[in-house]
Amino acid sequence: MERSALATYAAHSDTSRGRRYEEPHKDDRPPFERDRDRIIHCAAFRRLEYKTQVFVNHEGDYYRTRLTHSLEVAQIGRGIARRLQLNEDLVETLALAHDLGHTPFGHTGEDVLNRLMKDYGGFEHNRQSLRIVEQLEERYPDFDGLNLSWETREGIIKHTSDYDSADGDFVEYEPGTQPTLEAQLIDLADEIAYNNHDIDDGLKAGFIHLHELAELELWRETSDLVREKYGTLGEERHAHQTISHLIGRLILDLVEQTAENITAAGIESLADVRRQERRLVEFSPRIATLNRQLKKFLFKRLYRHYKVERMRFKAERFITLIFECYQHNPLLLPLSYQEKYARFGRERVICDYIAGMTDRYAQDEYKRLFEPFERV
Repeated sequence: MERSALATYAAHSDTSRGRRYEEPHKDDRPPFERDRDRIIHCAAFRRLEYKTQVFVNHEGDYYRTRLTHSLEVAQIGRGIARRLQLNEDLVETLALAHDLGHTPFGHTGEDVLNRLMKDYGGFEHNRQSLRIVEQLEERYPDFDGLNLSWETREGIIKHTSDYDSADGDFVEYEPGTQPTLEAQLIDLADEIAYNNHDIDDGLKAGFIHLHELAELELWRETSDLVREKYGTLGEERHAHQTISHLIGRLILDLVEQTAENITAAGIESLADVRRQERRLVEFSPRIATLNRQLKKFLFKRLYRHYKVERMRFKAERFITLIFECYQHNPLLLPLSYQEKYARFGRERVICDYIAGMTDRYAQDEYKRLFEPFERV
């Protein structure tokens, strides 16, 4: 049932290393398609709807959340995979799973939990994503977790970008080897998605402006292309079309450079991919340079905007106080979590509980714990 036009170096279902636990299946879906469906139906995926991308949920219904971000990564990833003849099911699975372990309040939450957990193993959201699919989801009668294919779990732990770190101490996932091309392209599909939708959200919020973007060569070139193609458009339509064309331009460059890398390296099999010294999926040198300029702009003008920084400051306080409150009185957690203390350790269970919170739940929990007239 898998698409027959897959390249020889793609990840094929019939050569998957399989699942950790044997189990009977009720139908004949290919392994990576089954993985995708299990992720979509798990609780951690649903919670992404109310987890921050840049703007906290209560700031407006327009802005992206971790859920809509994941859907955009999946869309971009599938497009790249199809052009490179890679396994679209595995790409979609990894796109939908790549942020399962994210905390409330985005990377602020991750940084705070890592600081609070420094004496207990730390915290990193790729590790937490893997922990969710291997241990924390409780849906099946004979095992914890989702029992996903080895290649899916490998892609989760080896996901990396400027804001992530793929951890190398999981021996089972062969840290010295490259992951599948499907896993490699998720890193840059993620980057294409968040750069462009953060521009859109930043413009909508009024935190960044078109005349500032015009200082960037990548934006200016793409904006000029839109103007040549459509003539004069209203400012908002022109911005939307520039973002759309920029996404397409980055995808095309990524596909062409990656195809060139595959050919130059003589890649004929997945084994060839794994033994490479560096990753094969990348932008061309010029686009990579221009894209870094765009990322620096967003970091300075959007992610460190004073209003975003104010929310970051509040979120740090919320999470720190909630964690310390639970730590000093572990009976405050639901009984189902208290029962896990002996197995995982008190601090790790507290960390799991907080990491699973949505922005809204964390804010409500803060009020329940510290507001004297709030119902508990």
